[in-house]
Parts: sequence; structure tokens; C-alpha cells
Amino acid sequence: MPNHKQNRFVVQMHQASHLHYDLRLEVDGLFASWAIPKGPTLAVGKPRLAVHVDNHPLSYRDFEGVIPAGHYGAGRVILWDRGTYRARPGEDPAAAIKRGKFTFDLRGKKLHGRFTLVKIHPRTNGSEPPWLLVKDRDKDADAAFDPANYPRSVKSGKQLDEL
Repeated sequence: MPNHKQNRFVVQMHQASHLHYDLRLEVDGLFASWAIPKGPTLAVGKPRLAVHVDNHPLSYRDFEGVIPAGHYGAGRVILWDRGTYRARPGEDPAAAIKRGKFTFDLRGKKLHGRFTLVKIHPRTNGSEPPWLLVKDRDKDADAAFDPANYPRSVKSGKQLDEL
């Protein structure tokens, strides 16, 4: 079914065993989620590895804090970005993700413009194929953008080490 509405998205900066960013897109009452080791960028021509992980409940929308040791994802988490996204007209996000290519427009505090998530060739070990998050060329592209230059939460203003 085509989706013309704006859905919510969040990006959480997550210091677990390794620093990464979790991109979460609201799809059919859940957050479809990808772990992005280097973080999202507005720079065209710098695709980012995006590992598709389990869907998360919408309650993760505002989560910021410390996940205790011994629990899945143990570590510090800040709400790095949030806003809305819109699929291309006539495109169903769930169907596009299932096909392995989803193009959408983000309107967040830090991330803006058109992005594409695309599944790349499967690994030979039989594990889930990785994805790439690609910033499309548009007016919001910024060759100098580096997520590390924006370490503060859009919710609390804190950095990871301040939790």
C-alpha cells in the first residue's frame, strides 16, 4: 500500500562494544533499524555500511541513557538526531525494504535531504547481506559533513561521556 505520510525517524549514537549510529525508520508500527559504524553523512559519494538489525518498538523514539552491562546493546546511547521522513510518492516503505532498495527524504535536526538504503551482494558465509546508506545529490548535500563534528544529543544536549 503506498505511503504518502510523513513517518518518524531517529538516529541514536550508541557506544556499545564499538561506537556506531542506529538509524531507525518508522515502518508499520515499528522501527526498521540499521547499525551504521561510521555514522550517516550528508556527503555525496561516501556511502556508509549499514547493517540491518532487528526491528525495534516505537518506544525507542526517545530513548537516551545507559543500557546496563549484561543486557543486549549494553553501553551509552544519546538521541543524535530525530525528525520525519517521507517515502517517494507511491512507494510502500515495507515493500521497498523487502526488495532491498528504499529511497526517502529525511527532515531532521542534523540530517536533511534524499537518501537511499540499498542491499548489496550477499556474503559467502550465508549471513544477512549488508546494506549501504547513500546520500543522494541534492540541495542538502554537504561534502564537509562529518557526524563526529556533531557529538551532542538533540534531546538533552549531552555527549555520550556526559551520561
